[in-house]
Amino acid sequence: MPRLLSFSLLRYSALIGLMTAALLLGGCQDTSQETLAAPEPIASGDSCHVCGMLITSHPGPKGEAFLGNNAAPLKFCSTAELFTFLKQPENAAQLSHAYVHDVARSAWETPDDSAFIRANEALYVIGHDQRGSMGHTLASFAQREDAEAFMQRHGGNIIVFDDVDLELLARLGR
Repeated sequence: MPRLLSFSLLRYSALIGLMTAALLLGGCQDTSQETLAAPEPIASGDSCHVCGMLITSHPGPKGEAFLGNNAAPLKFCSTAELFTFLKQPENAAQLSHAYVHDVARSAWETPDDSAFIRANEALYVIGHDQRGSMGHTLASFAQREDAEAFMQRHGGNIIVFDDVDLELLARLGR
């Protein structure tokens, strides 16, 4: 009888362990999409975090970056300024997420804040003939077809977020 009791306790302990593990794993759902701060509208008095210029005074797509757990974004007058900031090692390490305007859903001269998309998911056209606040800027798109259509009209090449580095930004700035 003691052997049967020992076997039952072992099964009971195993069952409790499995139930505990299931409960703990159930609480580990990825909620990062749900908890990311949304982009904020760019107001007429907002200035660029990098250069200090008034953001709405200039054409081209803009950007916003959220660092760490900060609820308020840093705002940028162009995607080039956004990347210049983000690609600094000390800033890249703190980045939570960033947004850029989808040029296909927004006028180049006056970007629409309802057209913000995640910067790391966007496609970028570089080397085109359009100018932003500080000269050349990266034209950002949610869809490849839109980026290709822009490229056909304005020239350039398509790249992704991870292709952007400080060397590329320096070349574009010349």
